[in-house]
Amino acid sequence: MKKIIVKDNLEGAKVGFDIIQEGLQNNSLKVLGLATGSTPESLYKLIRESDLDFSEVISVNLDEYVGLDATHDQSYQYFMKENLFNVKPFKASYLPNGANLDAEAECTAYEKILSENPIDLQILGIGTNGHIGFNEPGSSFDSVTRKVELTPETIEANSRFFESKDDVPTHAYSMGIGTILKSKKIILFAYGENKAEAIRRLFEEGVSEDLPASALKNHPDVTVIIDEAAASKLS
Repeated sequence: MKKIIVKDNLEGAKVGFDIIQEGLQNNSLKVLGLATGSTPESLYKLIRESDLDFSEVISVNLDEYVGLDATHDQSYQYFMKENLFNVKPFKASYLPNGANLDAEAECTAYEKILSENPIDLQILGIGTNGHIGFNEPGSSFDSVTRKVELTPETIEANSRFFESKDDVPTHAYSMGIGTILKSKKIILFAYGENKAEAIRRLFEEGVSEDLPASALKNHPDVTVIIDEAAASKLS
């Protein structure tokens, strides 16, 4: 894993932006894997304000809440439209359908989309417990797209986006770790002191399903971009 320590999320976004721009320029970026949440917002802002053209690029997203349809203002479909797609449309954009409660059918269909559109570059964040996507601790490194139950820790972290903690979905459809590892190139962003322990464990502990992000050590091309706060516990 390549580690890049930056001053803040704005500088980190610029590093990620340059990697995406290079991929577009050399024609190596045909399928871009996207993430949601606060971590990639600064990157998406840079992209919105740029002249980058994604009209020949397909996007695929990591996950979606189960039980929220695309029009719900906390769905990841809604987030992606507001933060990126409305300004920068892609050739096609795919997310799991959270409104489809037939988990087996939905996950099989999404895994088929991913197999037909191999990811050239996947954007990731990391949870305070080391999760990537919604692959919580204990997730198999061979896992594929599936319905997952969110941990109390993840529900608590996401509750700030909802009126009440009781409104936070308890399940999500998520790419599995095995699916994520099929990406040709991966960028993981982490900002803030609350991510420092997860980053310390990622770099200073071994590979274990107790820390889902540690699976990235088995991938040949991973760049981890962290700000000074997230790097504060590294020895």
